[in-house]
Amino acid sequence: MATHKTYSISDLRDRPEFAGDVADRIWNAWWRADGHELAFIRGLVDENFTSTGLPMAFVAHDGDTFLGTAHLIDKDLESRPQYSPWVAALWVDEVARKSGLGAALARAAAEAAFKQGFETVYLCAKPRLTAYYEGMGWQKIEEDVEGTNVFSMRRKV
Repeated sequence: MATHKTYSISDLRDRPEFAGDVADRIWNAWWRADGHELAFIRGLVDENFTSTGLPMAFVAHDGDTFLGTAHLIDKDLESRPQYSPWVAALWVDEVARKSGLGAALARAAAEAAFKQGFETVYLCAKPRLTAYYEGMGWQKIEEDVEGTNVFSMRRKV
């Protein structure tokens, strides 16, 4: 499997040509099985990522080749409204996995939250990914919340 050694991470607002790729990847990964239409997800991507603040989407790319995405959103788990903002929908295409790209995307989204003045950012993931996120510096704060573990990262002062 090839890994990409060169890539850039851009705000989706600066690279809108990747909106279709972003919608396709997150739809297939999380919403297709729930019966959501791809057009609905494309509409969310196109409508929600055109302003400043939250939500934000980031794309990793090698020139014009899409490699991955991560998002910074206000809420992710309905049962945890006290936590905000969230790094969510982290996706790396298979050809770029195990290259550090996922960590770079998560870091870009977290840093965007810190630049907006948030002290803490949250993330939820399947329990099998706990070591992966802890290896990036995320702290597990809750287990088995809607089938996921909840992590936080505080801004370094």
